[in-house]
Amino acid sequence: MLQISLTSCYTAGSLAASAACTRGTRDKTFTAEMSQVLDIERCDLNFNSNSNSHHTELYGEERLIVRRGQPFEIILHLSSGSSDKVDESSFTFIVETGPLPRKESDTKVSFSPQSSTVDTEWSASVTNVFPGHTITVSISSSPNAPIGVYSLTLDQQGQKTSLGQFILLFNAWCSKDAVYMRSKEKRQEYVLAQQGQIYKGSSKRIKGKPWNFGQFSSGILDICFKILDDNPKFVSDADADVSGRRNPIYVTRVLSAMINDCNDRGVLVGNWSGDFSDGAHPGTWLGSANILRQWAESGPVRYGQCWVFAAVACTVSRALGIPCRVVTNFGSAHDTDANLVIEKLYDENGERLHSGDSVWNFHVWVDSWMTRPDLGDEYDGWQTSDPTPQETSDGVFCCGPASVKAIREGELTLKYDAPFIFAEVNADVAELVRLSNGEFVQFDGSTKSVGCFISTKAVGLNERHDITHQYKYREGSEEERRVYEKAKHHNKLEKRGEKPGLHLKIKLAENMIVGSTFEVFAVLTNNCMDVRSCTFLFFATAVGYNGKLGDRCGFSSDRVEVPSGEERRLSLQLDYDSYGPVITSDGLIQLSAISIDKQTIEYCKVEKTIVLDEPDIEIKLEGEAAVNQPMTVELTMLNSLPEPLQDCSFTIEVTDVTDGKPITEKVGTVGAKEEVKASITFIPTTAGPGALFVNFDSDKLNNIKSFMDFIVKQ
Repeated sequence: MLQISLTSCYTAGSLAASAACTRGTRDKTFTAEMSQVLDIERCDLNFNSNSNSHHTELYGEERLIVRRGQPFEIILHLSSGSSDKVDESSFTFIVETGPLPRKESDTKVSFSPQSSTVDTEWSASVTNVFPGHTITVSISSSPNAPIGVYSLTLDQQGQKTSLGQFILLFNAWCSKDAVYMRSKEKRQEYVLAQQGQIYKGSSKRIKGKPWNFGQFSSGILDICFKILDDNPKFVSDADADVSGRRNPIYVTRVLSAMINDCNDRGVLVGNWSGDFSDGAHPGTWLGSANILRQWAESGPVRYGQCWVFAAVACTVSRALGIPCRVVTNFGSAHDTDANLVIEKLYDENGERLHSGDSVWNFHVWVDSWMTRPDLGDEYDGWQTSDPTPQETSDGVFCCGPASVKAIREGELTLKYDAPFIFAEVNADVAELVRLSNGEFVQFDGSTKSVGCFISTKAVGLNERHDITHQYKYREGSEEERRVYEKAKHHNKLEKRGEKPGLHLKIKLAENMIVGSTFEVFAVLTNNCMDVRSCTFLFFATAVGYNGKLGDRCGFSSDRVEVPSGEERRLSLQLDYDSYGPVITSDGLIQLSAISIDKQTIEYCKVEKTIVLDEPDIEIKLEGEAAVNQPMTVELTMLNSLPEPLQDCSFTIEVTDVTDGKPITEKVGTVGAKEEVKASITFIPTTAGPGALFVNFDSDKLNNIKSFMDFIVKQ
């Protein structure tokens, strides 16, 4: 008789249990009359060595986290007196994932040791045998295996013992994985980087805002798998859903739906109404970790807007191993009727009429890197998906993934949601006036105002990288015309051009910091051969980043005669008393200039969105940053408003220190044009590079952000 004992840690559905596998929570004892059965005392999953080779050490947890298609080693410790001989044919390894593991779904796989591992399927080999003491086994997963939480079992001639759990992720380092990324620098940026920049503002005034992605923060990986397990596809058919997790296309589409909450208990509730009293203003978030933790603890988090949805999607994608970048599209079209034309409607007095279409000042989504075997290898690479709930796709509020190359080439029949994304970056704008007889007449339009300065953070630098050329050919080029003709064929529309004649433009002031008074000008030029007599109107209106107009904050008008070849100017003074009460925290004002020549029925219009500058936050670190030594950050900002600020506070997050949990210092009231200051102390716990994220909030100045990189010494 030979007795086999194994201390096991496996608890179904619990990720945290794997960390305890060598300590033991349950003993199993088996008896067998088989001389070749190994007497295993314990299994060492070799956390540290495996995490270093699999680039998972940043998760910082005592459990086995590996990337697929790459070998990892475990060590079997034999009890004293165990046989010195190992018959590899006498035992088999079994890996299982999901609640209903099945061989047919590739969620349960059995394999026996070979002379060496192979890189195309699950395999194992015995690499070292130390008589009577340990056996080192190398296990390689399939590069096409579903990601998830796996149990590992040793089957010795029918006697099964659990060796513990491990987590399997996508692998951008493995050439056979669908998310393989050749460049080391890009893998560092798009998989491992925990902080970045998200671009906001307008195409004329682009501003980078810091974001703490925090994909390696404590507990975040568990939450990412919870998101997958909570999605309706898993609830309705867990077997098919878990099997589908081998495919980054499938996973990305699930995340696009689950990052927003539209009746599926997703992560974030969207809100563009301006009333955030029952939640957090989207602009107050500094990073993703706090949002994900709130969701895991209490359900959908209030509130998010596009950049928050995209940032959280990027965090989850990187945590699961999918290379991901956050992308901002300036002048982003929302084409509700799918005709690739954004119709802006006005009455004869220049007042905007309601229509379903809109152009957002900016819109933010994510690109994920993967192959597209469903489309053909020419469409491999970056794939756009958008977790902001705008339109449904297959009955669900999700969008993508659609190949960026397919968007550029106008291949609108390719899945997923290519027509909608193509319109976001390349729709035409047609401006129409409703005459007194009810007829609509087009008086202006543009082929160039949509899809400008498409931006993402540069690889390895805190700088903006323009990727417009990846989404579209240069406007007016031969390639662009070819692509648009293809899109026209698919959508049955005609290209609209810009009309000559009267010409309008808007000129801005140099310094437009919030709180100041400044002057802007509309300039009307007559390019016709005769004198034109026009009504000249100039509006200033508060606007949200999604293009939704608010209250008017300025108006000027005149009746002008413009001789041929000459120009006339109309000025508009904007003071804080007018715009301060109506602007949103985005700090955007839309300027609209209109000229109306009713004699020739010629209308001319131009719009420009201005972004008010915010005061800068000055960050100073007192002393030298060292592990386990208190450190103080001094924060200073000038109140640029001509009135006091109430309920002032600074909030910070520090990577690898606050672990995604914000630290807030309340300051109280600060007088007009006075400095607001705060000191916050924290204790670094890890040596190496870190980043400090800061947000200032008050009753009138909100969501002002800054950040600083620093080095923590041992």
